[in-house]
Amino acid sequence: MKLLDIFGTLKKDMNVIERELSRSIDTEHALLNETSLHLLKAGGKRLRPAFVLLAGKYGNYDLERLSNVAVPLELIHMASLVHDDVIDDAETRRGQLTVKSKWDNRIAMYTGDYIYAKALVIVARLENPEIHRVLAKAMVQMSIGEMEQIRDFFNTDQTIRRYLLRIRRKTALLIAISCQLGGLAADAPREVTRQLYRYGYNVGMAFQIRDDVLDLCGTEKQIGKPPGSDLRQGNITLPVLYALQQDSLREPLLAEINRIHQANGETDVKQAVQMVRGSQGIEQAEALADRYIQKAMDALQQLPSGKTQKHLQEIAHFVAKRSH
Repeated sequence: MKLLDIFGTLKKDMNVIERELSRSIDTEHALLNETSLHLLKAGGKRLRPAFVLLAGKYGNYDLERLSNVAVPLELIHMASLVHDDVIDDAETRRGQLTVKSKWDNRIAMYTGDYIYAKALVIVARLENPEIHRVLAKAMVQMSIGEMEQIRDFFNTDQTIRRYLLRIRRKTALLIAISCQLGGLAADAPREVTRQLYRYGYNVGMAFQIRDDVLDLCGTEKQIGKPPGSDLRQGNITLPVLYALQQDSLREPLLAEINRIHQANGETDVKQAVQMVRGSQGIEQAEALADRYIQKAMDALQQLPSGKTQKHLQEIAHFVAKRSH
């Protein structure tokens, strides 16, 4: 089953979420309205809202309550992308010009801030302190993860453990709490929400590792940006860290990364990308992603069997093998 087929079972409710996303960032301020809608119109997988809705099926499914979780989570994700593009000096995302590219860095930063704020306004409709605590804690951790990534630009001595902690904060936590908060908003049993969190966390880790692999192995058409964008900006990802562990490759790859660093990213990265592609780094990274997916499957086995469990399994398989 393809991801769209899974979402097809949620089509009506996902359409509601999509409308609410547009409505949530609508403003009379013309420029802010235009910039806020820019990324939304570019689309996206909408994984986080889908996880919220699927998790909600393990409790008292109420679309209005779940929407007040699903919409803020997607808005937080969108806002983080707008800010990321400023830090990364990215020209395109999802094949479209970024907000910072179409306007400028200042407009992009305030657009991201506005979208973050709107997320908090919406989730405040729910009178559940635990939901607010979980969300606030995750946002703090996301910010720390972003700072750590900036600090580690071109740091070829970082450990794999450090990389994993960073992507846990940057990516996996938001996916994990999408599953957890969907369960909490639906008043699902405590153990169910715990297993949903475990599932989402491990899927999130695999998602980011796969994303890092695609940055090196995908085409611009597939990933919506030039391959090797991470290396160009100095983001040393898991496949590169594994490649640097190969004695025969370490020195030439270090020299190439240093050349990119000295050029401030204004240079070709094809040779470095080819080195990593020719190493064992890609295979090792994919193997680790597969281990996270297996842990996600183990968590699902603790949940009631049925269509929802099957759909969550299919999403995990999609994450592990996705090409975009």
